[in-house]
Amino acid sequence: MARGYTNICIKTLGGIATSGESEQARIQASAILLDRGWGKAAQPLTGEGGTGAIEIILRNITEGKK
Repeated sequence: MARGYTNICIKTLGGIATSGESEQARIQASAILLDRGWGKAAQPLTGEGGTGAIEIILRNITEGKK
C-alpha cells in the first residue's frame, strides 16, 4: 500500500528540496531523494579499531537443551 504513495512523496520531497522553509529541511529532502534515486553509498566494513579484516565468531550453544 505504501508504494502507492511513491509519486506524491517524491513530488513533495522535490518541493521541499527546492523551496523548503528551512535549510535543514531542504538538505534532508535532497539527501532522501539522492538515496532513493542513486542508492546509499557503500559502507566499508573493517575490523576492530577501524582497520584490518572483520573477525566472525560463530558459537553453537547447546548447554541445557535436549
